[in-house]
Amino acid sequence: MAIRRPTTKRHGLPTVVQLRLTPTPAEADALAAAVLLCNQAATVISRLAWQHRVFTVLELHRLAYYEVRGQMAGLGAQATVRAIARVAGAYANRRASKKRAHIFRPHGAVPYDARLMSFNRDARTVSLWTPTGRVTLPYTGRPEDLKAVDALPLGEADLICRRGVWLLQVTLTLPQPAVREPVGGFVGVDQGVANLAVTCDGVVLPGPALAGPVSGNGHVRTLRQRRHRQRRRLQKKGTSAARRVLRRLAGREHRMMTDLNHQISKYVVREAEHTGRGIALEDLQGIRARVRAHRLQRHTLHSWAFAQQITFTRYKAARAGIAFALVDPAYTSQACPECGYVSRANRPARGRFVCTRCGLAGHADHIAARNIATRGAAGWAAINQPHATGLPSARRDRESKPPASTGGS
Repeated sequence: MAIRRPTTKRHGLPTVVQLRLTPTPAEADALAAAVLLCNQAATVISRLAWQHRVFTVLELHRLAYYEVRGQMAGLGAQATVRAIARVAGAYANRRASKKRAHIFRPHGAVPYDARLMSFNRDARTVSLWTPTGRVTLPYTGRPEDLKAVDALPLGEADLICRRGVWLLQVTLTLPQPAVREPVGGFVGVDQGVANLAVTCDGVVLPGPALAGPVSGNGHVRTLRQRRHRQRRRLQKKGTSAARRVLRRLAGREHRMMTDLNHQISKYVVREAEHTGRGIALEDLQGIRARVRAHRLQRHTLHSWAFAQQITFTRYKAARAGIAFALVDPAYTSQACPECGYVSRANRPARGRFVCTRCGLAGHADHIAARNIATRGAAGWAAINQPHATGLPSARRDRESKPPASTGGS
């Protein structure tokens, strides 16, 4: 008999909350031993998979399960199963680009599923598997995260030790609200390198609309260039003090850009929610392979976090029940939103748009955002009106016919 997941999990929205664990020194040692053992087991399985060229979960289980359990004392059955799944997932998308076996970091995050952990929501404790037996730990977190853990279905979790602090990142499933019809049109957002985001309303993000220490896109570029020069200088120096500074600076720029993308996506979703509109962004998948950049611009292009901004906007819109659409980015900054004329001559400068037919002028990113909003509305109408063209439809003809009679005259 097939096992069916609950409706909430099948049709809900996945999210992640972070809980902080407070183990005693002995419990922390047990957690550290579990992390080290699981990562060592994953590395052993990865080398076996690479040696035998076996990468699917089922075949890898048959190949490595008993061997790795024989080599690793204290490794449980379910921990071995999870390690095999980690290895298969590591090779699933990057197998063709890998030149050697994948090595797992000794202190990397370790996944826990329902057979390796159990929650006591009333006591706010979680029981986790370790090689020396289960440990029961109290957890804390933000009030909204604790409320979500108490009320929503729980999935897998990642056990992480970050600078001596033990964290449990738990996946939850939120109920998915119905998508509201965008009666007011769409909010078009143009993403770029010079300006991270410009809306069809003419708002440049980040900018005065976002309160925070980052004043604008010029400030963002200056900070990123400074960090890039600093990392390059320290890596070239290569001393122990330089490596110590690099460890201290690790992830600082990434955290800044993640926070900015969260702020931008929150602003866009809030504006769409207040005005009853949907959200339209460009589908920029594969743009790095299509665009040929000068060598001085390659770092800027390849560190552009457009995919993260799209991901953040998409899931925030889904939680709010807002229509979301990705549109074709072709000629969005060369087409006139008034007369529809498309020409490279409409872009006399990088940030300037002047239509050579009707004379419409404005900032190129703002014009592109208007075109994106128009394409988003047209695409949404086409999706929700499959027979609007009036052409014959076999499905429509079949549905319009009366049911065949099964009885006699």
